[in-house]
Amino acid sequence: MQERRDRPAAGRSRAVRLDEFGGPEVLDVREVPVPPVGPGQIRVRVAAAGLNPMDWVMTADADAAARFGLSLPAGFGTDYAGVVDQVGDGVTGFAAGDRVFGSALSRAVADFVVVESAGGIAANEAYRTPDAVDDRTAATLAIAGRTASAALALIRPGPHDTVLIGGAGGGVGVFAVQLARIAGARVIGTGSASSSGFLRDLGAEPVAYGEGLVDRVRALAPGGVTAALDLHGTETVRAARELGVPDGRICTIAAQVEGVSAANGANAAPGALEELARLVAAGDVRVPVAASFPVEQIRRAVELQAGRHVRGKVVVDL
Repeated sequence: MQERRDRPAAGRSRAVRLDEFGGPEVLDVREVPVPPVGPGQIRVRVAAAGLNPMDWVMTADADAAARFGLSLPAGFGTDYAGVVDQVGDGVTGFAAGDRVFGSALSRAVADFVVVESAGGIAANEAYRTPDAVDDRTAATLAIAGRTASAALALIRPGPHDTVLIGGAGGGVGVFAVQLARIAGARVIGTGSASSSGFLRDLGAEPVAYGEGLVDRVRALAPGGVTAALDLHGTETVRAARELGVPDGRICTIAAQVEGVSAANGANAAPGALEELARLVAAGDVRVPVAASFPVEQIRRAVELQAGRHVRGKVVVDL
């Protein structure tokens, strides 16, 4: 577990807040009251918060925020990991001192979060962190892990498949590649030329995105591609269709394409996060953390993550 930084005096805590919607420039670290714990809830003292594209997408403007039920003033970040600080009445599954991880919609970059102890509610949940998984790693799992699991469930990769994954080096991609490989599939992952070594380390065969993608994939897989995930936009969808992949075996997460299913992490199968954490603890899945920042540098952290060229995950330490 990483060393904790100084925190405010008892009864007060830090949280990232925004009083207007916009980019990283609207994010500030504020001193706020420690949130109270209600029946059936637990309060977690956060050690690390993992960033995801949805964090800055849903706080970019009022329309996007409204779709997620957010209003001003708002918090920021969803994935967290830390230690249970207090339990509410009726809680039986957790005790103070338990290490946990999960998600708290647009509230995670804070010294404390309060979530429902029952779990199973995407973006308002807690799960036990395996002893072999550190807090920074645990803080990367919830959103990206759920999304990768849900996407793979739609295309059902197996030992006889060759799967094309667009955006394979991103936050969801690092999980999707490894989980598809565990399922026995061959994986071809798109990325920049400089990311080829990173993708090979994950278990994917790298291919450069951009013009000529279809020809490059054909050269790598003359026997054909049987399934595809587009984790960035629509380029991989178009390539997959040209390569003969049926729409039923193509999935997106960041775009809507008629005839193609879009994965929603909230619809991941029950137990998906616990299984992912078990695989990480066993060393079967690794989580590349591209960078970590102290909470005081939240703007820098979001700028890096929002650039969409990060290989792996960005984490904020509290």
